[in-house]
Amino acid sequence: MILTRHQTRQGPRWARDGLYLPQGLGLSCLLAVPKASLLNLLETLPPGAPAEGEVLPPIDPMQEVWACGVTYQRSRDARQSESQVADVYERVYRAERPEVFLKAIGWRAVGPAGPIRVRRDSRWSVPEPEMVLVANSQGEIVGYSAGNDVSSRDIEGENPLYIPQAKIYDGACALGPGICLADPALLGDLPVHLLIQRGGQVIFEGRTRTSQMARRLEVLVECILRELTCPQGVLVMTGTGIVPPDGYTLTPGDVVRVEIGELALENKVAG
Repeated sequence: MILTRHQTRQGPRWARDGLYLPQGLGLSCLLAVPKASLLNLLETLPPGAPAEGEVLPPIDPMQEVWACGVTYQRSRDARQSESQVADVYERVYRAERPEVFLKAIGWRAVGPAGPIRVRRDSRWSVPEPEMVLVANSQGEIVGYSAGNDVSSRDIEGENPLYIPQAKIYDGACALGPGICLADPALLGDLPVHLLIQRGGQVIFEGRTRTSQMARRLEVLVECILRELTCPQGVLVMTGTGIVPPDGYTLTPGDVVRVEIGELALENKVAG
């Protein structure tokens, strides 16, 4: 079952497997209840009209996107090589407590085909393909989406305290095209694929699997919700295991395609 969000004349509206859900029933409502209640509701609702509106990011405006970093060895190695305090990343990679930070509010997220951006004061920016967990207010993982955690590596590498500036800005969080409802046990070994095109030519391609992650998915969600209330649920970016080479930086016109499991998210870098 896949949930998508669409633009209509009456405003954004959610759909289940390509058919509109009742007007006013959004992800915030669905993630406020236990997982069993959510699935029962979706399975018993009568089918609506076909969803034909523009596909929006699969998140309500006031929901939060949190992100976890240094969850793959490849990410740890890249952070160490770029950083002037490399041991910080080795320590967090092996620590019990993961790195977490607030990535975006729903209204700031970009959907499929929407423009992603690089900071004007950054010399080295990269896409980061990530599985995005979708959890309800009780901390139960109900499914996943595909995400692109666009980041400025030079700003982050200068000082870890600059991470909010390196990762939180307009056009830095892309999500979509929908939410695939799935048992958490099935998310532990999904394929992850990153493809970058420039001028119609592939300039970088990388693959990994979520099984290469050093942390359990439930631990990432639990750590975020341990002392934080999310009554509308939460979306959690789980880190990247694919890092383009040091000579690459995003430039206007680049097309970035992120594939996670059965979902594919494609965005163009704005000029």
